[in-house]
Amino acid sequence: MKLTREKINHLSKEILKAILADDRIEYFVEDNDLRLGVVKVLTDELTMEDEIDIAVRKTIASYGRDIREGTEDWDTIYQRHYTEENKKRRGIDV
Repeated sequence: MKLTREKINHLSKEILKAILADDRIEYFVEDNDLRLGVVKVLTDELTMEDEIDIAVRKTIASYGRDIREGTEDWDTIYQRHYTEENKKRRGIDV
């Protein structure tokens, strides 16, 4: 996870403020329950992001040749595998 718990809580409060300020959004739960739902979604997405990154790095490490991180070759391979892994796990293509 790339964000601290404090940052996730801060983001959830900012998102809740935006939801409360938008007349087009209707919800039927307590404000704090909604905020906690936002925290869960953010945490789940960040966890998934970490899992995808680990899987992609593991795949690249299994290549028979030495591919150094930060090189153009590594970046291209990482992006290709990231897209595949993301699509597989989330069902979306980025």
